[in-house]
Parts: sequence; C-alpha cells; structure tokens
Amino acid sequence: MEFSVVNILTFVAFAMLVVVTGGVAYLTAIDWRDRRRLSESKRKKK
Repeated sequence: MEFSVVNILTFVAFAMLVVVTGGVAYLTAIDWRDRRRLSESKRKKK
C-alpha cells in the first residue's frame, strides 16, 4: 500500500512538472510572438 502511494505521488509530481513547464513555454512563445508583432507594426508606421 505504501509503495503505491509513493508511486502515485511521484506520478502527480511529474505531471505537475510537465504542466508547469508547458505553461511557461506557452507563455514565453506568446510573449515572443507579441513582441515580434509589435516591433513589426512600429516599423511599418515609420
């Protein structure tokens, strides 16, 4: 019983790590895209 609880907690921790890492990667990509789009619109206005 104790061994399965440890396995479940390990799996949950790993899943949370993957979700958080994916979220950070998503937010970084969105921020990069928005910055690029903003700099392109500034160049077109000049």
